Amino acid sequence: MLTDFAKIETFLTVVREKSFSKASAKLGISQPAVTQQMKYIEDYLDVQIVDRKKNGIRLTKEGQMLLTIAQKIERCVNNAEKEVLKIMNKNITFVFGASFIIGNYILPRFLNHLKENINNDVSVNVSVSNKAIDDLVDKKIDIALVENYIPNDELIYREWMEDEIVIFSNQKLPTKAKPEDLLSYKWVCRNPDSHTRMIFKENLDRANFPDCDEFDVTSEVTSATTIVQTVLHAETDESPTVSIVSRNAIESLLKAGALYESRIGSHKMVRKLYIVYRKDRKHDAFIENVVDYLLKIKA
Repeated sequence: MLTDFAKIETFLTVVREKSFSKASAKLGISQPAVTQQMKYIEDYLDVQIVDRKKNGIRLTKEGQMLLTIAQKIERCVNNAEKEVLKIMNKNITFVFGASFIIGNYILPRFLNHLKENINNDVSVNVSVSNKAIDDLVDKKIDIALVENYIPNDELIYREWMEDEIVIFSNQKLPTKAKPEDLLSYKWVCRNPDSHTRMIFKENLDRANFPDCDEFDVTSEVTSATTIVQTVLHAETDESPTVSIVSRNAIESLLKAGALYESRIGSHKMVRKLYIVYRKDRKHDAFIENVVDYLLKIKA
């Protein structure tokens, strides 16, 4: 059993996630498969290793003993993988597919450190999330970094970091906007298919604010860069020109005082960003090394 690393990995993931269902999502296998592997371990050892509770799981005394052994095995495997990486071909280029916000504003902050960490050249293809996922399925890229979950049985999604969407303008705005504020602004809107616009609409509904269809829309734009530049250079008058964008895209302009941000009342518009890779590469040393690095720097 100790040579079956898949079952050891399942056990460790269940312990860390404190849930069979969360472990299932993280491993990219079905919950019955997780249950079956855990049962196999218990049958093999002829002891119960976990108690399943309503609020998660609890290790038995035997489960705690197994955890200590499994962690030792994991450390040995991780060290071996680092050695394997040293003898693998270093001339390949690791290719990311990233959504516009991630590729243009988040990934560049640590790209050089990433290249040093994996000892490889890195290439980034920036596009919409759907295109990045399609490229991943078609094996054109190694990892996708996207801002929305697009179900696919061939892929594993790992939650990475949170991305806040804010209302912004080149004029000062109230920190907490009221419904009448939003109706008085001139809006540069996102295109109707935009994931950002969908999140904005959901938050307006949640806060019982007017729908964006009631806003004074002056233009509709697809590119986040174009939206930022349009608002940045808008005329300053009694009615501010505003739009919505990831705070990551305007952070430097906010610090410089060139742009100002606002939120929907007390609501914070947040979405998850994901690291995505193919299930058939979940034990690939390069993939695991890059994913581990990304998860460490997510804060």
